Amino acid sequence: MRIVLVGPPGAGKGTQAVRLAGKLGVPHISTGDLFRANISRQTELGKLAKSYMDAGNLVPDEVTIAMAKDRMEQPDAENGFLLDGFPRNVSQAGALDELLENEGVKLDAVLDLEVPEDEVVKRIAGRRTCRNKSEHVFHVTYSPPKQEGVCDVCGGELYQRDDDSEDTVRTRLEVYHTQTEPIIDYYKAQGLVVTISALGPVDVITQRALEALKRDEDAEK
Repeated sequence: MRIVLVGPPGAGKGTQAVRLAGKLGVPHISTGDLFRANISRQTELGKLAKSYMDAGNLVPDEVTIAMAKDRMEQPDAENGFLLDGFPRNVSQAGALDELLENEGVKLDAVLDLEVPEDEVVKRIAGRRTCRNKSEHVFHVTYSPPKQEGVCDVCGGELYQRDDDSEDTVRTRLEVYHTQTEPIIDYYKAQGLVVTISALGPVDVITQRALEALKRDEDAEK
């Protein structure tokens, strides 16, 4: 299967992407991993991306698209993949369609993980990270430390990272709504979107996603 995973920050895309890719037997292709791998290997695309990042600028769509194209052409992605973080906007979605069309294949589904905005804020703003190198992560509601403000593992001080603050989370949500959310309508027009609730235990969400994808696959036959 060829799947795009979408959803707001805090929806659990990273966790579900790894689990679903494993269950479906396809590689998990993450934008973050693509950037890290290309920069680490010092590929031409990696050097180009790093030059923009070092200057504090966004990496242009064409660089991201080229990295994704290169990864999707690897042998392990021949029979499918799960894309996480790409496409990030309608322009990238159009480029992905073109890439797949040139290969004579198409997307099977776009899995939309739906989470209420207040829950997103609660999930991210509630995180507390250990200041020590281990950087163990706790949550004030879902996985609180035994002693408030103290890491259970090493005794280090727990703090709220700047990018986990409520103001930052709401800014990230606004970026998602304006830039990424429009791809859901783009793919709905193609009949590809499968929406599930991303509330509940991780295992339940994974099973919910697999069942929704199977129903969608059966409906197309």
